[in-house]
Amino acid sequence: MAQSYWQSGKSETATFSLFIRSYPPNRGYFVSAGLEDVLDYLQGFSFDRPAIDYLHSTRMFAADFLDSLKGLRFTGEVWAIPEGRLFFKDEPIVELTAPVIEAQIVETFVINQINLQALIATKAARCVHAAAGRAVVDFSLRRTHGIDAGMKVARSSYLAGFSGTSNVAAGQRYGIPIVGTMAHSFVTTFEREIDSFRSFVRSFPDNSTLLIDTYDTVAGARKAVEVAREMAARGQRLRGVRIDSGELASLAKEVRRIFDEAGLRDVKIIGSGGLDEYDLAALAEAGAPYDSYGVGTRMGVSADAPWFDMAYKLVEYNGRPVLKLSTGKVSSPGRKQIFRFADGQRRPLKDVIALRHEELSGAEPLLQKVMEEG
Repeated sequence: MAQSYWQSGKSETATFSLFIRSYPPNRGYFVSAGLEDVLDYLQGFSFDRPAIDYLHSTRMFAADFLDSLKGLRFTGEVWAIPEGRLFFKDEPIVELTAPVIEAQIVETFVINQINLQALIATKAARCVHAAAGRAVVDFSLRRTHGIDAGMKVARSSYLAGFSGTSNVAAGQRYGIPIVGTMAHSFVTTFEREIDSFRSFVRSFPDNSTLLIDTYDTVAGARKAVEVAREMAARGQRLRGVRIDSGELASLAKEVRRIFDEAGLRDVKIIGSGGLDEYDLAALAEAGAPYDSYGVGTRMGVSADAPWFDMAYKLVEYNGRPVLKLSTGKVSSPGRKQIFRFADGQRRPLKDVIALRHEELSGAEPLLQKVMEEG
């Protein structure tokens, strides 16, 4: 398209709007995420020599058009909902205004980044809500769809209220608190389970969480009590234990009873093992005494809603509002603003989609200018 725009002499300013057409099953809101990566990309947008050489090698493009790409940069402006804010279907998440070639070429990257990160932030926010005040951490990296996705999952879940991640690289890049326990493989390298516990607490005397379900959770808890008492004699304290399998609600209650009867009420219990918001809500309903949860695969791939019907549509060209009338895919014309009415606790009551120049008293304008002249 860019070549056809260029050959047709179309260089006027265009505004594209990014939005989600419909809710996936069991969703009624979305959480904004991914904007930071989009802005970083736009600031550095260019075609380097290897990219132009490759395009030339495809024999699909005119040489003079490829020459025009050598100095192409993004020079437009961006209005967007800040990361971490709630939004709803049909509302513009991002509106990007630039010469039409610039605005069109960046479409795929913009959708790719915000679709994934808003997807994960929304799923993570649901987990945080379902956990009913317990901390939730990201354990997803091993099963996310690639390393880049795993990094974005760690950031998006933290943005949505997770308290940390097991992804050390994400901790380094984004400043997210890192957390970790032990694996079953560590336990099984020792002939006796208790020896694996003793070895681990020697290595991490100030931050030890023991995985107690490798063989028998209740027996593992009793061994952890023995190790905790040994630590106390050295002036140390066992931080917690993790349960990763079995009937999580009843096991947590039994493990809590064992530690409380041993006078170890400060030892925390962490739950993990294929959890999502539905499991967390069920555990809260059952009164399971977990202090925190590790949530992995189902959050990291948003298993029950793995994609959004996200669209990036032209809404204004050369000062003229435009729209699409395709069945089921109608777009709203013009540059827009979202006005949010909220109650005294800042809980959304209703949103109004208006034109950019309009004003509504008593409402918060959500779209903010986040980039100007590239």
